[in-house]
Amino acid sequence: MDYNLYKENKTSTGAAIKKMLQFMKGEKRNLIIAFVVMALNSGLSMLTPYLIGYTIDDYIQTKLYHGLLVFTGFLLIIFIISAATDYLQTKIMGSIGIRMLYSLRTAVFNKIQGLPIAFFNQNKAGDLISRINNDTDKVNQFFSQSLMRFVDSIFTMLGAAIFLLAIHIELGAAALLPSVFILIFVSIISPWVKKKNAASLKSTGGLSAEIQEGLGNFKTIIAFNRRDYFREKFNLANAINYKASVGAGLVNSIFAPVFTLFSNIAQLIVLAFGIYLISKGNFSIGLLISFIAYVQYFYQPLQQLATLWASFQTAMAAWDRISVILNLESDMPQKKGINSNHIQNGSLINFKNVSFQYPGGKKVLHNINFKLEHGKTYAFVGPTGGGKTTTASLISRLYDPSEGEVFLNGTDLRSYDAAELSKKIGFILQEPFLFNGTVRDNILYGNETYKLFDEAQLNKILSDEGLGNLVDRFENGLDTKIVSGGDSMSLGEKQLIAFIRAVLRKPELLILDEATANIDTITEKLLEDILQKLPTSTTKVIIAHRLNTIENADEIFFVNSGEVTAAGNFENALHLLLEGKRES
Repeated sequence: MDYNLYKENKTSTGAAIKKMLQFMKGEKRNLIIAFVVMALNSGLSMLTPYLIGYTIDDYIQTKLYHGLLVFTGFLLIIFIISAATDYLQTKIMGSIGIRMLYSLRTAVFNKIQGLPIAFFNQNKAGDLISRINNDTDKVNQFFSQSLMRFVDSIFTMLGAAIFLLAIHIELGAAALLPSVFILIFVSIISPWVKKKNAASLKSTGGLSAEIQEGLGNFKTIIAFNRRDYFREKFNLANAINYKASVGAGLVNSIFAPVFTLFSNIAQLIVLAFGIYLISKGNFSIGLLISFIAYVQYFYQPLQQLATLWASFQTAMAAWDRISVILNLESDMPQKKGINSNHIQNGSLINFKNVSFQYPGGKKVLHNINFKLEHGKTYAFVGPTGGGKTTTASLISRLYDPSEGEVFLNGTDLRSYDAAELSKKIGFILQEPFLFNGTVRDNILYGNETYKLFDEAQLNKILSDEGLGNLVDRFENGLDTKIVSGGDSMSLGEKQLIAFIRAVLRKPELLILDEATANIDTITEKLLEDILQKLPTSTTKVIIAHRLNTIENADEIFFVNSGEVTAAGNFENALHLLLEGKRES
């Protein structure tokens, strides 16, 4: 399946908003309160110009100053209530936004967690981090900040438009006419703005990916003295990001001056038309002042909408990048009720007519058949690129076959859930990854049996399994700190932890993919001793280049050119391996 996230993904605005609102479905009550508060705030604000105009006409021009004081008091009360409602709506929407961000990031992360290895092979970690952190934050900023002002502006504009038309319909219509041109302008330019913001977000993801890749491999960069290479790639990604960000910034700022221009034109229309009406005796000075204030109430939020609309387009572009992940489905789902009656009961693993190819690549395995029995040790040898690691990946269901079937204990591998499969099959890599924490955290990683044991209980388990002396090799035993993925430890120490972790889980099948290839012979002997602690029923699969690691295997398979062949004895395997190297 193609999991490439860089494919163009366009979502209609209505569909996007509907999907985003699903992350606020638990906020219905809070949203209603927020909108009621916004409506109250806008309604109070709408009274202000009318009261001012009424005061001018009925009290200031007539010099009835007692009424002036009374209406001034009314205005003060309105201003205090408006301030309180403004604070309340900000608090409510801010809280809603934080909870939405939490839900959105959780949904994206959980979706990524459920996708197969092929997804991570096709996409860069730095870009995924940018989508989880940066893009979700862009969506949240709109909903927690901009949406509140957006709705508030709409309420204010509607209220102002109603008052404008109610006071004088012809003058009101003339005042609102420039807004029609604004709507036309926005509808024409919005797709361009969204496109520019999408390019900016994509470049930010690319920059993040470049940084993550460079820092993650910095030891190699230093070893080969190629800081210049890292610097050049970073500078290129940074320059692309700079250009895209400047482009997005320019288009985002284009709304404000256009909106301001039409706002000024509307005020000129009102001023000219209003003076004309006053000269005809059809209008009063107080109403003209109120009218100008309502025009400002209509166009000032419209100017704010210019900025908010740019924020909305950024949020839509960010949502497109998020939704492409949320819409993905794993091509490796668990399938119920798949079994085979013809598989022999004594077999642990059976490959039946299995072929495999990576997405977009050539076929790696061709119609292979073999079986692994309980309690035996198997070795897979062959030249580099022959298909050994791919075969191991199929055994542990990191991938599904393109054709054919793989059975575990007579049941199709696809019918096991991930937790059950992880419990039955252990996998030790050539360079194991350790998590930040302690030795204890790492040896108990994914181990449901012992994860709640206290230190005394765990030490007893380790002692009973004959592993206590190995843990004592670390400076602070189980409490030894591990940082930066174990970079402060030697490869041998990391492998010790990986092997202890595997032995404690007691898997039915343990796969060792070149697990002892890069360590010294003393550490290798320690690791072999650890493997002896496994139950006799455990099947071991060893993928190796070093011949001394396969001498004691019960059966050896030769893997080359996508074929898996039973090699027989050690001498025959050696002969096949030498022939394979000469051919390659």
